[in-house]
Amino acid sequence: MTSIDELPLHNLAVAVDADGIATVTLDRAAKRNALDAVTVEELVTLFSALPRSGVRAVLLRAEGEHFCAGLDLVEHFKEDRSAADFMHVCLRWHEAFNKMEYSGVPIIAALKGAVVGGGLELASAAHIRVADASTYFALPEGQRGLFTGGGATIRVADLVGKARMIDMMLTGRIYKGEEAVSVGLCQYLVEDSEAKAMELARAAAQNPPLSNFAICSAISHMQNMSALDAAYAEAVVAGIVNTQPASRGRLEAFANKTAARVKPE
Repeated sequence: MTSIDELPLHNLAVAVDADGIATVTLDRAAKRNALDAVTVEELVTLFSALPRSGVRAVLLRAEGEHFCAGLDLVEHFKEDRSAADFMHVCLRWHEAFNKMEYSGVPIIAALKGAVVGGGLELASAAHIRVADASTYFALPEGQRGLFTGGGATIRVADLVGKARMIDMMLTGRIYKGEEAVSVGLCQYLVEDSEAKAMELARAAAQNPPLSNFAICSAISHMQNMSALDAAYAEAVVAGIVNTQPASRGRLEAFANKTAARVKPE
C-alpha cells in the first residue's frame, strides 16, 4: 500500500480509517474553500496517489459552512494572468478532476452551503453527491464576466443538460433542495450530508475493488465512445470483472439462496 501520510498537503487534509475509507477535507474555510492554484495542485497530487494506496472509497468533505465557492477570484485578480497563463490553470483543473472521475475509487461528496462555479465542477467529478438543506448550486460565471474552465461544459452539462447549464450561467439561477435532486445536481438530500456520505462510502467499500474500479472509470470512458465502441468495451470489461475470483463466493451465495435479496425497504 502506498503511504499518503507524507504527501505535502496544506489546503487539503486526508485521513484513512481501518476500513480503508479516506476522508479528504477541503481546508480553506476562511476562503469558503475557494480553489487557488495550490489547492488544485494538491488535488492532482492526492488523487494521483489514492488509487494506488489501497483506499477502498473516499469521503470528500469541507471545513466551515461551505463546500466550495469555486475559483479563488481574489488570487485570479491579483495574478492578472494572460490568456495563455489561465489556459494552463484550467488544464491543471482538468487534470485534477479527471484523476478523480477516472480514478476507479468511489468518491462520495458531502455537500453543504455553496457549491458554486468551480466548486460545482469539483463536486461533479465525484461519483455520488449528497446535499443537505443548506446546499445550493450555481454557475455565476456570466455575472462575473467569466466562463467555466474546470469541466462544467462536460460534467455539469451531462448532469443537468445543456439548456439548464446555459440558464444557470446566463441568469445566475440557483438550485437547491428537491429541485437540485430532480435536475440531477445531487443524488441525495438529507439532514446530515457527511453521515450519509460516510454510510454510502462504507457500502461501496464492501464491493470487490475490481468491480468498483470498473464502475468508477469504465462508465465514464464509455460515455466518450461511439455506441458501437462502447458496447465492445463494455463486453470486454464485463468479461474481466464478471469472472474475477472475488465474485465466486458472492455468486455461490446467490445460487444457494443465501445472498441478501434485492428489494425495497
